[in-house]
Amino acid sequence: MLEFGQKQNTAPAGDLIRDVTEAEFMKEVIEASAEVPVIVDFWAPWCGPCKTLGPALEAAVTAAKGKVRMAKVNVDENQMIAAQLRIQSIPTVYAFWQGKPVDGFQGAVAGSEIKAFVDKLAGLAGDGGLGEALEAAEAMLAEGAAVDAAETFAAILGEEPENAAAYGGLIRAHLAMGNEEQAEGLINSAPAAISQSAEVEAGRAQLALLKQAANAGPVAELLDRVLSHPDDHQARFDLAQALHAAGKVEGAVEELLELFRRDREWNDGAAKAQLFTIFEALKPTDPIVLKGRRKLSSMIFA
Repeated sequence: MLEFGQKQNTAPAGDLIRDVTEAEFMKEVIEASAEVPVIVDFWAPWCGPCKTLGPALEAAVTAAKGKVRMAKVNVDENQMIAAQLRIQSIPTVYAFWQGKPVDGFQGAVAGSEIKAFVDKLAGLAGDGGLGEALEAAEAMLAEGAAVDAAETFAAILGEEPENAAAYGGLIRAHLAMGNEEQAEGLINSAPAAISQSAEVEAGRAQLALLKQAANAGPVAELLDRVLSHPDDHQARFDLAQALHAAGKVEGAVEELLELFRRDREWNDGAAKAQLFTIFEALKPTDPIVLKGRRKLSSMIFA
């Protein structure tokens, strides 16, 4: 696994949840919380609500994949620490970060509240350097180091399999390497949670444009045809594809906008659909996207 610049918690799932005694509390909760938030579940065998809350907490902590830990304290066996923390009823849950209690609740709560509680705590320790790794991978890709970028994106996905930015980046890296089949396989097998994300859609759009480029005609010939026959919509559409294939993205957008202006319904709205494909393949803040969307909107709502 690549080093992301911050310490990653690689503890096995069993090490994330522990039964903790008074003698271990300082080490397993206070000291451990210097690195990662620690949730403390105060419970007892005779407590009915504890039997529901405990497993739900454990499941949420396990799902957080090392971003939080959990200590289970049996108040019957550890009455001193319960008294020190003024535990008056159970279940009681405290969260420690940097050696101090930062959050907590009493009683059984809904599953959605438990998830929100754990997610909030997981965010306290940051993302373990994944954000920096994403930036580095994007820089590699921009500089033409697609192989290195792909390795970094894959390493991030090893930590967070549903990281949409890394998944989309891996698709784009394979496209940059000419691995269209691998890219298409990634698109088709994207986890459901991110399959419709903007990052995966960008990869899907880029793949579609690459496939079109393989069949694009010569720019000069198509340009002559459009100049001679301005109402030849198919020729203008083909010219836009050829321009995009030649790297003249802004020119392609202008031709599609002109086609849309002349006949927005031509070929079931093909000009608009192609514009959206180009926009999705680019970054939302790209000047070509901003200018193109503004012009398209002015035509639609004119």
